[in-house]
Amino acid sequence: MIRAWHAFVRWRLIVALAVLAGACSTGTVVLLPEKDGHDTALLVKQGDQELLLNRPYAAAKQTPFGPQGYRSSPEEVDTVFGAALAAQPMRPTQFTFYFIEGRDEFTDASKQIVDGVFAEIARRPVPDVLVIGHTDAVGTDQINDALSRQRAETVRVALIAHGIAPENITAIGRGKRDPVVPTADGVAEPRNRRVEIVVR
Repeated sequence: MIRAWHAFVRWRLIVALAVLAGACSTGTVVLLPEKDGHDTALLVKQGDQELLLNRPYAAAKQTPFGPQGYRSSPEEVDTVFGAALAAQPMRPTQFTFYFIEGRDEFTDASKQIVDGVFAEIARRPVPDVLVIGHTDAVGTDQINDALSRQRAETVRVALIAHGIAPENITAIGRGKRDPVVPTADGVAEPRNRRVEIVVR
């Protein structure tokens, strides 16, 4: 059976693997392109032989003599692996909303995208949603912890109003602990006043 090992530090891989059972098992591995275009790679090993796949649609087949490389195509992937790929869960997605200083109210820019974002989340059959509230460095830890939880709760309530089941949403507050833009205490930074939504 072909075994695949991760290679390189930063990559995300979708592998289509087909294995036929029996004494003469055969397998095929195809490296699919990433939607955002970043590079991926896969090391295929059979016995003591290795083959590096590092381009979209690079592929390997198991043979009695070790892995044999070839160039696959979108058409082959669709024909051979279409049903398996269609059954995959949707990829995790992340959204960010920004807030007015000291309040749990969205900025005007965030208000304009909120309905579209919530509609995207509602497309998932059973979304698993993590809502994380944050603040900037203005105010005490106690005040910021409470404000970040309040911001996360505001988004949680809005998600429920858009049809997401409450049991599928976890809301937490991180206060000023995880700034996007590191600042000294007491410095107002709009990009740190945010709620991140991670949808799996």
